[in-house]
Amino acid sequence: MTDKNKRFPLPLSSLSSKPARNGVQQPQRATPTSSASRVATPQTATLNASLNAARTQPRPATPSRHETTSRPAAPASAPVQGERSSPMVSDAVRKAMVARVAKQGVKDAKVLAAMEAVPRHLFMEPALRSQAYIDASLPIGYHQTISQPYIVARMIEILRNNNNGGALNRVLEIGTGCGYQAAVLSLVAKEVYSIERIKGLHELAKTNLRPMRVANIRLHYGDGMLGLPQVAPFDGIILAAAGLEVPQALLDQMAIGGRLIAPVGDRRQVLQLIERVGKFEWNSSTLEDCHFVPLRAGTHS
Repeated sequence: MTDKNKRFPLPLSSLSSKPARNGVQQPQRATPTSSASRVATPQTATLNASLNAARTQPRPATPSRHETTSRPAAPASAPVQGERSSPMVSDAVRKAMVARVAKQGVKDAKVLAAMEAVPRHLFMEPALRSQAYIDASLPIGYHQTISQPYIVARMIEILRNNNNGGALNRVLEIGTGCGYQAAVLSLVAKEVYSIERIKGLHELAKTNLRPMRVANIRLHYGDGMLGLPQVAPFDGIILAAAGLEVPQALLDQMAIGGRLIAPVGDRRQVLQLIERVGKFEWNSSTLEDCHFVPLRAGTHS
């Protein structure tokens, strides 16, 4: 993949509607730990979402999985047929979301272009699609949520800020969720491998991504804490759940020169960047405060 701006694999007019989905999660609470000026929290996002919904239309469910949000760099495709009438899922609204992400500090033009190209509303149940582009995490079922646009863009930008000119040949995502972040990653990385431990979400991501025909994403159902040693090493690893520390198995699967970005902590969480600088040597740095659901071992059917 080159740095040339791309459209998402298929025009959105060719996609079919997704079925409604249920389920919500309540993540752990966190308090700030670093000098970061802002904390992205699902609780704040949920409040924003509910206030917005009160001014527009009723919303069913209560949110919960990860975190926060824009100037565009590439044109997005047209909305799905039948959704043009909804101003809340229009191209203009998606561009406004990207403009907010950029204003919050994300500068990588390729990441912003990918955020504009991927239709976030198609990864949500229809009842919540009108809220898809607000600054909020929203429920996707199984007590999980889709991360806020800002945190998705921020973490991917950190992965690309490497010593290889931003090139990402092989990326591993821990926590597929509904598949949205994997879709964004597919536009900035050559190969994307994504693991989901909850069987229902693994199937949901497959359902969401299948009609989009994204050729460079490989979805796996399994324990994300174990990684995918059979296809390692990875230039980038991104975690969508917080552990007390990054599992050694994932560190071992990093390529030398590769980057791993993960939320770390329990009640107090921060984004941690780990760079592998040698066979047995890694450098770690703490970035901004954040709030994610806990990283868990094993699988859930």
